[in-house]
Amino acid sequence: MKLATFAGTSGPALGVVDTKRGEILDLFKASAVRDGTPNAAFLSMLALIDAGEAGMTLARALAEGWTPAATRKLAETRLLAPIPEPRQIRDGMFFEEHVLNAGKRVAERLGQPPPPVPKIWYERPIYYLTSRYSVAGPDHTVIWPRASKVMDFELELACVIGKNGRDIPRDAAMGHVFGYTIFNDFSARDVQALEMQGRLGPSKGKNFDGSNVFGPWIVTPDEIGNVDDLKMEARVNGERWGGGTTKAMHHKWPDVISFISRDETIHAGEIIGSGTVGTGCGLELGRQLDDGDVVELEIEKIGVLRNKVVASA
Repeated sequence: MKLATFAGTSGPALGVVDTKRGEILDLFKASAVRDGTPNAAFLSMLALIDAGEAGMTLARALAEGWTPAATRKLAETRLLAPIPEPRQIRDGMFFEEHVLNAGKRVAERLGQPPPPVPKIWYERPIYYLTSRYSVAGPDHTVIWPRASKVMDFELELACVIGKNGRDIPRDAAMGHVFGYTIFNDFSARDVQALEMQGRLGPSKGKNFDGSNVFGPWIVTPDEIGNVDDLKMEARVNGERWGGGTTKAMHHKWPDVISFISRDETIHAGEIIGSGTVGTGCGLELGRQLDDGDVVELEIEKIGVLRNKVVASA
């Protein structure tokens, strides 16, 4: 299933998307039509995740019935971020080509030889936490931070956690996955480069309103199939800039989830970013976005995530 959050008549609503029909089914309304009263599991994406398999079973049944009275045209519906306020956002860096390319570009600017990939990178799936409140969705116009002149995007696959767990064994990790979506990790590169000299984190280079964009919806694992073989592509104003495939992820999702859950509970409703696929950002290509550019990120079996960037006045 493709599960989306959209702007309903009285606020954010949860729906199932059928791209062939070109329609979206309002699950809250559909449950009311079928059962006489709406089901609280369909109040939001987080409510559905928390409802577990019982909620998903009911959602599948409603999708199979596809109640006309609870549907709307997809083209006339404003989609929001699938989870407008995730319980946590962790972003990794799991593609070796991105690490090499980014390191080379930074070294070029400093007049230094390209650095090798640190040994620790191969040993563990390193990640950082980013702001779960700076979230936006499809077709949202991202306003660039006033302090930055170097606009960039990052093409990532995001994994949505569907079940709490701690010290999760690698062979049980995929049972904790709710689904997958596209993640555009917008980055103010000049600010990021300045802050990283402090040897802590990207800080304001990554965290500004609308910097974490997800969408267009969450696709469940059964519809994705082999998540380790998905094509990824980034386009700016219709021109292909770069891309690759999830085959290139050095750290696979079972390793990532197992590692994150070591001595720490990982919660349903968290989102984990894969990090940028090789050539999936302007930094690697020696390019940057301009005021008014439209960025389209596409991942096979998921869809297209589109956003416009606008410089601050």
